[in-house]
Order: sequence, then structure tokens, then C-alpha cells
Amino acid sequence: MATSTFKATNYSAEEFVESCGAILFDFSGPAPQVGLVYYKPKDEWLLAKGRRNCGESRHAATLREIEEETGYRCHLFPITMPTRAPASAEKSSVPDQPRLYPDLTEPFMVTVREVDGKANVKIIWWYIAEVTSTDRASGGEGEEAFTSQFFNTEDAIQKLTFCSDRQILKKAIDLTEEQAYEGSRILNPDGRQK
Repeated sequence: MATSTFKATNYSAEEFVESCGAILFDFSGPAPQVGLVYYKPKDEWLLAKGRRNCGESRHAATLREIEEETGYRCHLFPITMPTRAPASAEKSSVPDQPRLYPDLTEPFMVTVREVDGKANVKIIWWYIAEVTSTDRASGGEGEEAFTSQFFNTEDAIQKLTFCSDRQILKKAIDLTEEQAYEGSRILNPDGRQK
């Protein structure tokens, strides 16, 4: 019997949970703002995320969790980024190496978190999202244990409780820095595009 040369760990369904989250941006002003959630019971500032339900797509889970935790409706923000995933129209023999693709709403990062060892793993898919309106979707603050607030990017990085969340946010900022204000998003005072 052959043994694979790749290091691998297998998890059955009762040993892992899939979560989806997003960096929530507001690009409507002159500089981007980042929405963070404050988890009241533990006094922690976090990125919004939560478990994917059975039968729910990752995209749908991301949007639902953001709205539940922040109270804001959003959409996935298309970005140009490198990925090892091939484009849908490419041949299956395309080399397994990163290539730059425009307008992706795919995860830009994944976290694999061991909780209590091998028998309890959380996989978190991270997306970039843009708030569709600064009016709260449900008129409230999101779920009872959370409140949300927007910060400029530097303050958001400093506000986050955990280093791993800071790394995720920094990567999202790097990916969106130039792309968010392209086109007609930001205009000069005379109405011309910047």
C-alpha cells in the first residue's frame, strides 16, 4: 500500500466546523473605514465571523454573519488578487501556482485553528466585503452580545484584540488599498474622477 509524500491530517465532520467572516469596509468617504465588532462578554474587538450552516454557501454565510454581528448589510467586494485556484474557463492542466485575477469574490485568506487538539478544528474562510449602506439593516446593533463600530484602518489594526486578526486585516488593507477608489468611487470637488 502506497503512502503519500504529502503531510496530511484528515478530520471527520464531528471534528471540524467551518466558519466564514469578512473584513467589512466602508469606502464611501475620503478614506476607507473598517467595521469591527466588540464582543461584550469577553471585552474583545474582533473581525465579524461565524459558523456556516448546513446547506449554506460560504458566500451566503459570510453575508449573513456580517449582518447578524454588525447590523449592517453588505456585499462581497471584488478584488484583483493572486490565487492558486484556476479560472473557471482554464484547462485542468494549468500549473498549480499563483496567478493574478481581477474581480474575485473568493476568500483571500483561510485560518485553520486547533481548538483542544486534533479532535476539534475550526476552518475560517476570510472575504472582503463592502457595506451597502451605513444604515443598520435591522435597526439594531446586531446580535445582543455584539456592538459594532467603524474605524480608520490604522485605528482598526490597533483596536483588534488578537494578533492573528491584525494580520488578516493588514492583508485585506493591502489588497484593497489601490482598488477601492478606482473608477468613479471618489471624485474631485469639481466632479472629475481623481
